[in-house]
Amino acid sequence: QVQLVESGGGLVQAGGSLRLSCAGSGTIVSINSMGWHRQAPGLQRDLVAFRSGNTIKYADSVKGRFTISIDNAKNTVYLQMNSLKPEDTGVYYCNAAGTYQTGPTYFRAFNSWGQGTQVTVSS
Repeated sequence: QVQLVESGGGLVQAGGSLRLSCAGSGTIVSINSMGWHRQAPGLQRDLVAFRSGNTIKYADSVKGRFTISIDNAKNTVYLQMNSLKPEDTGVYYCNAAGTYQTGPTYFRAFNSWGQGTQVTVSS
């Protein structure tokens, strides 16, 4: 199985910055896509940033402020968040999809989620 572990959340004042990390563990063979989602209290989980190969997408609300990057050697995705606003508050979840090895010649697809990390932006 593939597990994702997030870190880097916390409390920050409006205008500040945070960097989230999400590291994948397990017998990962390849990762096709990684992304970040955000869930504010009482709301649905929405896509914040997504990267698959050279394709990068951002929610309109974070364009120009957030940057997603991937370290393929470490199976880690980062989300650099600048100029944070109170409306960025929520639990941030990372997601990854790809292939992992289950045996000498056996491979399976995975689509995993992290446990979430809280980001709180005070006004």
